[in-house]
Amino acid sequence: MPPYQTPRTASARGTAAALLMAGALALTACGSSDGGADGGKDTTAAKTTVTDATGARATVPAHPRRVLALSEMDLDSSLALGVKPVGLTAGRGQKGAPAYLADQAQGIPVVGAVTGPDMEKVVRAEPDVILAGQLADEQVLAQLKKIAPTVVTIGQDKDWKKSLTLTGQVLGKSDDAAEFLADYDTKVTALKKDLGDEAGAKVSVARYSAKGTAVMQQGVFISDVLKDLGLKRPGIQNDRGEGHSTPLSDENLQEIDGDWLFIGTLDAKGSDAGLLQQLSTKPAYRRLEAVSDKHVSEIDGSKWTSLGGAQAAVSVLEDIRKVMVK
Repeated sequence: MPPYQTPRTASARGTAAALLMAGALALTACGSSDGGADGGKDTTAAKTTVTDATGARATVPAHPRRVLALSEMDLDSSLALGVKPVGLTAGRGQKGAPAYLADQAQGIPVVGAVTGPDMEKVVRAEPDVILAGQLADEQVLAQLKKIAPTVVTIGQDKDWKKSLTLTGQVLGKSDDAAEFLADYDTKVTALKKDLGDEAGAKVSVARYSAKGTAVMQQGVFISDVLKDLGLKRPGIQNDRGEGHSTPLSDENLQEIDGDWLFIGTLDAKGSDAGLLQQLSTKPAYRRLEAVSDKHVSEIDGSKWTSLGGAQAAVSVLEDIRKVMVK
């Protein structure tokens, strides 16, 4: 996933800057006025310091009440830890939250997209902490830090486990994060055992869109989950890709073949509806061994082939169990 870029025009930036200052002053004025859940004690005044994914130190509320999630992974992690953010950025190929999180994220306003946050909407959300995902634009980060303490939660390796652990520290939910990861490990161990003869099978993961087919290589969320399970990958899927996914021409469609093929779109019920049906008519696709063996499973691309996260990982395990465990 590419780093966020600010899409604001010079004029819009001027408006946003004014709002930033107003929002920062408002937050300073009311930041610790509410009573906490601990017998009416003021828990918002307590602070803690964390080291974010870039190595920077950030001082955040010990018990943040208004969390802003600026990536799919941040939204996933927050919800997994029982915290409903006050704003989110739309998922890749989505108008709102990723499809697999849509029910949990109902009612959360959208404050940006994968291209970057809308600063005016960020200010209006009145966050007391901002989870900035893998945002790398220093100018945007500087603007966000004027609004509320800002933490880059995703490292260059895009490791969802590290991100969940860091998010747990920021949200005062470290124990919950550790419990989630322990439960995930238990599920992985059980599934590896139950795979039986399919243990070590070559599993291919691809995404289809109006632009064509793309394959998921190493260095992305889904490849980490499959590695946890000890499942193998075919061909170039064993190599690290240059981007989030690698486009393929129809002539190279054999690169998505494997013992099992998991393929999907980002918006199956919307703009991508019917695309997989179109793919299934292509001769190159019909020649794949996975297709001949009826080892193809249609997946939710917003979960399998996007940035991913804690709940996405557990849900992927469930999808694999339904398909590959006899």
